[in-house]
Amino acid sequence: MSGAGHPGGPGRPGTEPGTGSSGRTAPPVRRRGRPTSAARAAAGEAARDRILASARTEFAERGYDKASIRAIARGADVDPALVHHYFGTKEQVFEAAVEVSFAPASEGLRALPAHTPGTLGAQLTRFFLGVWENPVTREPLLALVRSAVNNETAARILRALVTRELMATVARELDGPDRELRVELAAAQLVGTAIMRYVIKVEPLASVDPGELAGRLAPTVQHQLTGPVGERPRGG
Repeated sequence: MSGAGHPGGPGRPGTEPGTGSSGRTAPPVRRRGRPTSAARAAAGEAARDRILASARTEFAERGYDKASIRAIARGADVDPALVHHYFGTKEQVFEAAVEVSFAPASEGLRALPAHTPGTLGAQLTRFFLGVWENPVTREPLLALVRSAVNNETAARILRALVTRELMATVARELDGPDRELRVELAAAQLVGTAIMRYVIKVEPLASVDPGELAGRLAPTVQHQLTGPVGERPRGG
């Protein structure tokens, strides 16, 4: 017998390959893997920025361990495959988010006005506090610090970027075989203050005027950078 009498058969009138019994086109089957070129074009260049913004939010709210590629993609309104296409693994997404969050600090350090070794501590302290006082630059940093505190992978990524982008820049301004250690000790003063002021919000440190805080903190930072070993910092 001919296939014309069988539902859905090739001889049934009014139907075509890929259509259902009602004649409507069946939806395409979604497959995992790299997104098509059409999907990438539809997402546009803004997709990458949306993914990074969603990643920062996801890491801030859920931490590194609980954040997921699917949730990041959902927040950016893209397919998860597009996240993998642009960034790769969750670890690589986090690293990209760290780099974007630290970009203002890195660029600002390189653009510091001319100074002498004796004024570096004051300039560095004012600049550092300025980054944390600005809500636009503070919120992404808070998200990354919270993730790094609770996850070793996140901590390693953050540590590598801080060393490469921030500490190395400051170390080039100093002389001596122990300049890396000096910069790390100065950074410990600044980062410790930031965590207590902006993360834990210990009072009265959390409420003190930024100008007063810079004036009190700068001599200690300067001493760690250039002061004699074993002597107490002057001023402050």
